[in-house]
Amino acid sequence: MSFLERLGSLTEIRAHHPEAVAEAAAHRVRRPSLIGPSGRLMIVAADHPARGALAAGDRPLAMADRTELLRRLCVALDRPGVDGVLGTPDVIEDLLLLGALDGKVVIGSMNRGGLAGSAFEIDDRFTAYDPATIAAQGLDGGKMLLRVEDDDPATVRTLEGCANAVTGLARQGLMAMVEPFVSRRDGGRVRNVLTADAMTRAVAIASGLGATSAYTWLKVPVVEEMERVMAASTLPVLLLGGEVSADQDTALASWRKAFTLPGVMGLVAGRTMLYPPGDDVAAAVDAAVEVMQ
Repeated sequence: MSFLERLGSLTEIRAHHPEAVAEAAAHRVRRPSLIGPSGRLMIVAADHPARGALAAGDRPLAMADRTELLRRLCVALDRPGVDGVLGTPDVIEDLLLLGALDGKVVIGSMNRGGLAGSAFEIDDRFTAYDPATIAAQGLDGGKMLLRVEDDDPATVRTLEGCANAVTGLARQGLMAMVEPFVSRRDGGRVRNVLTADAMTRAVAIASGLGATSAYTWLKVPVVEEMERVMAASTLPVLLLGGEVSADQDTALASWRKAFTLPGVMGLVAGRTMLYPPGDDVAAAVDAAVEVMQ
């Protein structure tokens, strides 16, 4: 069966053979460690749709076409140097059914309740994966978003949820990937404060979540004075790829500079690699992998 035929059969499999998801997870070939021979970790992110964040660059509904998203993900996962994927259960299960995750690191996205643009965006409840399911399905870790908004009381619920998730994953010996920000409401929209001072505070808060930090990794954006941000914790850090930029060369240069800092272990990028200017996914992925070398 061709790749396009397999893509077209996903709905029928889900309708008539839902047990196939668990079977695919049970038979997935896992790799022995998170970090491969390169000493770095390159993860492709695809958890945006579950938060209602479908835009990529100037395309407001770029990620709305699930078949096209899966096609691009499979192209990315097949490139040399790509270690794995980060996604919500629906995306991960589609990739499992396509047989695209053997030998890959698979990180389950956990809290997706803070829908983009909603009044309750900071109340980012855990509405996707939980630690028990991540362990039962043989995934390699869980990712959570933590936005600290000092003027929004809902922040403390997200803090508590993230702390519980960090503890639960650690008990299973699995990575907890925490993506922290200091955030502010601006004209009704939640915006992350991308300064060294704000990110240093966010990293300090995230580092202390849970009953142990032994399995915690941080996912942080590249900001000015990045060395100050990196000095705030001894936890391993993955760089956040961020939004699609019309100037990809500048983005690549900022990643390359950040990789010279101690503690930077890899990169997690989604839309910037899956929906790059010109739509050459393979070339965008290869350029990002080259930066890490």
